[in-house]
Amino acid sequence: MFLLDVFDQTVKKLKAQTANVITLTNLSLGGFAIVLSLHGNLRLSLLLIFIAALADRFDGMVARKFNIESELGKQLDSMSDIISFGVAPALLLYQGVLQDFGGPGSFFTVFYIGCGAFRLARFNITESNGYFTGLPITAAGCLATLSFLAIPYLPAQTYLFIIIILSFLMVGSFKLKKV
Repeated sequence: MFLLDVFDQTVKKLKAQTANVITLTNLSLGGFAIVLSLHGNLRLSLLLIFIAALADRFDGMVARKFNIESELGKQLDSMSDIISFGVAPALLLYQGVLQDFGGPGSFFTVFYIGCGAFRLARFNITESNGYFTGLPITAAGCLATLSFLAIPYLPAQTYLFIIIILSFLMVGSFKLKKV
């Protein structure tokens, strides 16, 4: 009977942390994407960012399904999102094209990351009402990452425009319905 109780408690603890483990997987994938970008392995970095987006999609679904949503989980998700969809896509584009612009390329790379952090902070202090205010950082990061695939086909200046527009969309005051 003792072992059954221990097993039951262990299963409950594991279940309670499932969403956080998925969130940390998101963060880890974003961290590896950053390291790979810094070492010039941009295509693998791109792939890891998209896999992180899948993990980000599933962590919230798991938390709701198991009824294990928590303030810790919400904060951890935001910390993971700034890595996977703020820093990683920004560095991917910086390494791929924006570094050619010198100071402005560096500035707008950091500006994008700052706007993403602001957007996440604003999200964390507002009540959930079924709407996002501004473009979610996950969407912005996926769009920035997806745009990387068009580098051979678009003028380099387009990427300054893309990163600036995505930055402003994240901090915008418009509402988007959650899906």
